[in-house]
Amino acid sequence: MSTETLEKAKSTLPVKGFLDLKDIAIPQGEDLVKAILQLKEEKNAVILAHYYQPGEIQDIADFLGDSLQLARQAKDTDADMIVFCGVHFMAEAAKILNPTKKVVLPDTMAGCSLADGCSGEGLRKMREQHPNALIATYINCNAETKAESDIIVTSSNAETVIEALPTDRPIIFAPDKNLGRYLSKKTGRDMILWDGSCIVHEAFSMERIAQQLADNPDAKMIAHPESEEAVLKLAHFIGSTSALLNFVEKDDCQKFIIATEEGILHEMRKRAPHKELIPALVFDESCNCSECFYMKRNTMEKLYLCMKYELPEIIIEEELRLKALKPIEAMLDLSKSIK
Repeated sequence: MSTETLEKAKSTLPVKGFLDLKDIAIPQGEDLVKAILQLKEEKNAVILAHYYQPGEIQDIADFLGDSLQLARQAKDTDADMIVFCGVHFMAEAAKILNPTKKVVLPDTMAGCSLADGCSGEGLRKMREQHPNALIATYINCNAETKAESDIIVTSSNAETVIEALPTDRPIIFAPDKNLGRYLSKKTGRDMILWDGSCIVHEAFSMERIAQQLADNPDAKMIAHPESEEAVLKLAHFIGSTSALLNFVEKDDCQKFIIATEEGILHEMRKRAPHKELIPALVFDESCNCSECFYMKRNTMEKLYLCMKYELPEIIIEEELRLKALKPIEAMLDLSKSIK
């Protein structure tokens, strides 16, 4: 491959989000897996992947987890390069925690509708309206939004964090109103909610799920708290991504209807191979599950190119990084008791 071809691919990164190298021969199948593992060894890299990633990426990852687990792994790694297979805000969090390490993401266009809908400027305006409030922000947000927050939460630790906040101060919770509403009920804290939601978890159809439950009376429905309240009311269990996995693995029930992003089913089938797992139905009758388009932008081919050329790289200006670091560290300190 010519230097000119590589430079052209680099120049299109801001638009395409990944290295578009059509002229390079990318290994396929088992050869691609071997090539990625070889690059990992050569570059002292660690591959972190979220449960919503494509199955083949989950299989090759060094660490597989939800947002809290991956934040911990990113903080504790001794690798020289962190290869983050997730969405952009997750890779940003890894860079915030590791300023001296190279952090790369296979496709920077792997974004998040929830993160895109909340800005640091918007949070500043909310703080002006409620000057005594503490801002607790879901980790599904960008660095600028984190920098305006007092503490970050994940779905795994949100209840613990909210209950630990001073009761004499109001709480602004952003950006997911569904998670915020659920937490208000669980903790008894009346929170000021940012009007945001996840397009994946709002895609579930209460009517179609109710029919699924009627057709499968021996099944338990489990749901992520980002889902709408009407869907949560139908659930036998509500929990974070990791909590849903643990529930399916350990509960005596043999059939489950799963109301979260379908990527989780890959790990669930590994942990509970003899149980029947049914994706909860969405409004779109042409689709039988809820899939995050952004999570699925990462592919094995993009992962290979990302590791080979160490691009796209996540870069964060230091002043912003330090501001965003404080609420993340506050979260990690409060979450030490959570596995």
